[in-house]
Amino acid sequence: MSLKCWCRWKCEHQHYRGLFLNGGSYKGLVFFLGCFVALGSIATLYAWLVFTPPYAVAAQAAAGGGCQEDNEGSWSIGVFYGNSPFSLKPIEAMNIMRDESAAWPVANPVVTCASTSEAGFPSNFVADPFLYVQGDAIYLFYEMKNLITMQGDIAVARSVDKGATWQQLGIALDEDWHLSYPYVFSYRGEIYMMPESSEKGQLRVYRALDFPLQWKLEKVVMKKPMVDSFVINHKGKFWLFGSDHSGFGSKKNGQLEIWYSDSPLGPWKPHKKNPVYNTDRSVGARNGGRPFIHDGILYRVGQDCGETYGRRVRLFKVEVLTQDEFKEVEVPLGVEEPYKGRNAWNGARYHHLDVQQLPSGEWIGVMDGDRVPSGYSVRRFILGCASVAAVAVIVVLIGVLLGAVKCIVPLNWSSHGLGKKSNAFLAWGRSNMLSSKVRRFCSRLNRVPSFLRGWVKVNTCVGRCIVAFIFAIGVVLMCTGVHYIYGGNGAEEPYPWKGHYSQFTLLTMTYDARIWNLKMYVKHYSRCSSVKEIVVVWNKGVPPDPSDFDSVVPVRIRVEARNSLNNRFRMDPLIKTRAVLELDDDIMMTCDDVERGFKVWREHPDRIVGFYPRLINGNPLKYRAEKYARKHDGYNMILTGAAFIDSQVAFERYNSPQARLGRELVDKNFNCEDVLLNYLYANASSSRTVEYVKPAWAIDTSKFSGAAISKNTKVHYRIRSNCLAEFSQMYGGLAGRKWVFDGRKDGWDV
Repeated sequence: MSLKCWCRWKCEHQHYRGLFLNGGSYKGLVFFLGCFVALGSIATLYAWLVFTPPYAVAAQAAAGGGCQEDNEGSWSIGVFYGNSPFSLKPIEAMNIMRDESAAWPVANPVVTCASTSEAGFPSNFVADPFLYVQGDAIYLFYEMKNLITMQGDIAVARSVDKGATWQQLGIALDEDWHLSYPYVFSYRGEIYMMPESSEKGQLRVYRALDFPLQWKLEKVVMKKPMVDSFVINHKGKFWLFGSDHSGFGSKKNGQLEIWYSDSPLGPWKPHKKNPVYNTDRSVGARNGGRPFIHDGILYRVGQDCGETYGRRVRLFKVEVLTQDEFKEVEVPLGVEEPYKGRNAWNGARYHHLDVQQLPSGEWIGVMDGDRVPSGYSVRRFILGCASVAAVAVIVVLIGVLLGAVKCIVPLNWSSHGLGKKSNAFLAWGRSNMLSSKVRRFCSRLNRVPSFLRGWVKVNTCVGRCIVAFIFAIGVVLMCTGVHYIYGGNGAEEPYPWKGHYSQFTLLTMTYDARIWNLKMYVKHYSRCSSVKEIVVVWNKGVPPDPSDFDSVVPVRIRVEARNSLNNRFRMDPLIKTRAVLELDDDIMMTCDDVERGFKVWREHPDRIVGFYPRLINGNPLKYRAEKYARKHDGYNMILTGAAFIDSQVAFERYNSPQARLGRELVDKNFNCEDVLLNYLYANASSSRTVEYVKPAWAIDTSKFSGAAISKNTKVHYRIRSNCLAEFSQMYGGLAGRKWVFDGRKDGWDV
């Protein structure tokens, strides 16, 4: 380049740079970044209030590093029982109690990614369960998404109590390629496994050398990438059902082929009508578990992949199966659909079922399930990025209206840009029609700011309201983006204790003046994952019908003969769970808070575990709000208007002869029943009797209706102070007891 050309280029460069600076681009950039920082700060505050990162970290640590978010899903495995394969009910419906695992009753799922991760095999999910019954022991083979290799391995667990609890034995099969669908079967005294190896392009059969952990490749029975295949002996022949999605014109998840042989090891011959299915993926063509024979009839399990991969299981009765013909018809599955949405472990999809008959004659089934659709994490990330991009547009728009942004694109990009352009640049522009159109578009785009400023006068009241409204939209979009990117799958999941889940009964006491509270209350809490039943203690007025409520769990109205606060703790033999959450009908909190409280109570079932702490001390005793306990850094009472208790222990203590005088005082004051229970617990034990869990937020809806016994706080507190003095004389004091806040490692009691 000659010195003259270089100088000319330098001048033009300085000229354009001057235009860039003089055009206010630096000012616009500062404004843009400032707005983003402001909106980001608001979104951070939103995340701090709504998200629960300490709990997620604690759960992840408990899971041994596994259970990471995975685009394939968060599959887990549940157990079902029934008198036939068409009447299966989840394990929680059978009221199976396991004291050693703090499961009262045991609830699904029974095997999760945390189960394998805590056993030393970190995984992101578990799926495709198959059973193998051997005497009193039941073995469970399943796909485990390996956290290290990010491919499927075959893991195995064993149960000696019909599937209530499982011991993780380890990895049964690990290859250099993805494995899933571990179909296990017996043949001539040997145990075989035929997992899916479609990534290898083969269908392989392995034989157990030392069941259940040592396997050896027995034979490659088919050199095709068969998906979800099984073998069954039916009417003198072995039949192999599987899908080959590699063929030309094959419809993924809608194709099915049949092969037959005299041996499960082959050689296999194709069915005359192959493929017997090549249709829409919602039909159920792809296999979804083990086939079974009931009353001499063969049934095949298929999976409906219509709405999303593995949306649901479908059941088909095989009416004709010969070398030349095949016919099946769909029949009811007999398993109820989950109703709790993402709060249910299988709320979004369930795509695999293995059902077998035990030696006792009872049928047992294992099914996998997921809370979210396939690919949900990627969709969330895309939506989050789109929301943040929309925020950028909002910020530019606000900058234009306020005059901080003079032009939307640099002036030298437009066809009317100021300054002299080089001959080479002009020649290139004339020869490139696309470039010319882009510059004309940029010119028109740069006219928008002046138009908008002429239309919206920001120095007027209306103009300021418009800017404020646009900024509010930006806040919503930024919070939405943060929620999609960092907010998880939206499920308020239960917290396992010792690897197990359980359920509790929700009990509330109310009367006819608070029916609107109750309807909102039932609709919300019935969707919480661990709620088994809602019991409404009806103290006064005409009781509602259970059908009046929008509930996904049973609602039982227990009508009382008289209006007494003692009814809250009356013995109730119809309650089937050990845990009861006593929760006033005017308290609304998140399901996540409820689930955390339940987990803490399962750790300490001998305590009252709740969300409203109080500190009782001083002379004379005086009832004070939570603020007093916070100021003195401790508590010794938990209000049972929102607390977990052991239904058997608490109700027996409250209704014992020793508590008669206390109950009479409660009736006299129409108050203090929760205070009495705290004194009864303290009187029965010298160890700790209460545990606090901090809710993310809680709303007292009675403030909106005025229907509350404690609406006059001053009178309410005076009555309670009198109760403290009376109960202290009856059952001893609480002043010598005090437990500090922030004593838990998970930070749930800060």
